[in-house]
Amino acid sequence: MQQIPASLLTLVAGALVTIIGLWVSQTHSLLPVQASEQAPLVDGFFNVMFAIAIALFLIVEGTILFFAIAFRQRKGDETDGPPIEGNVPLEIFWTAIPTLIVFALGIYSVDVYKQMGGFPSSSPAIVEAQNHADSGSAIAATIGEAPIISSEAAPLASQTVGIKGSPDQQGKTADVTVDVTGMQFAWIFSYPEDNVTSGELHVPVGADVQLNIAATDVIHSFWVPQFRLKQDAIPGMNTELRFVATKPGTYPVVCTELCGAYHGAMRSKVIVHTPDEYQSWLQENRIAQQESQTVALNPAQLSSSEYLAAYNSQIDINSATLAQIQK
Repeated sequence: MQQIPASLLTLVAGALVTIIGLWVSQTHSLLPVQASEQAPLVDGFFNVMFAIAIALFLIVEGTILFFAIAFRQRKGDETDGPPIEGNVPLEIFWTAIPTLIVFALGIYSVDVYKQMGGFPSSSPAIVEAQNHADSGSAIAATIGEAPIISSEAAPLASQTVGIKGSPDQQGKTADVTVDVTGMQFAWIFSYPEDNVTSGELHVPVGADVQLNIAATDVIHSFWVPQFRLKQDAIPGMNTELRFVATKPGTYPVVCTELCGAYHGAMRSKVIVHTPDEYQSWLQENRIAQQESQTVALNPAQLSSSEYLAAYNSQIDINSATLAQIQK
């Protein structure tokens, strides 16, 4: 019986492994629901890596099992194995293939990051500030105080880095702008155009949203798994995260940078509304927060009549009585 050529068996095995890897990468349920325009970009990259990982796993584990069975010690065989010292072509092959895979994934990841707008400006100020940072300068901040920025790191603080959105979004004004402040151990969301502050992030579906992220104490990291987006909040440095939510719902906001003893409890949520629901929420909170505003006065700066005016009805006095008291 004629033996099947090893090259043909290798070809069939390679095709089978490729098909299995592609199938698993497209049918797994490892990732949460996609809820932003950026999510499919990240998921596509993940699926490619997952397909490669599955294929390599099958090749390596399949080879181990094959050799463990085919070259097992037979009963009664006490001889030594053949003295094989190496195989240069094989070593070149298994070194070259992973190298090509790593380079290809690197190029792919750069393309994804570019489409998301993740490359910062390469201005001289950025380069100079980074060089100073590498030489040992630091940005320090104490809890409850504004960050103290060294003079060497000041050029870096004046720049904004982060995910700046797709090329079509860059250079345009966002539909919604939110100032995000990270502190131990909470997220504060401020809407400067509407004078609204919240402990939750509210955005309308389909809107171009820009988050201006900062930190008051230590480094935090703003992450929404369903958006596939994460951006550090760094004391003394402006960072930006721009996205478009595509699916209404409530999603967790998680800090993924160890920031202290209660880091695990530093959580919030982002609520994606329909446009009408978002306007209703905005209007309700704008009115409620305006009504709840109070003004603190220093009694030492008030005249006697101004100080006692609040108690007129309680002590049953009038302006004439107040005038006599002042005399």
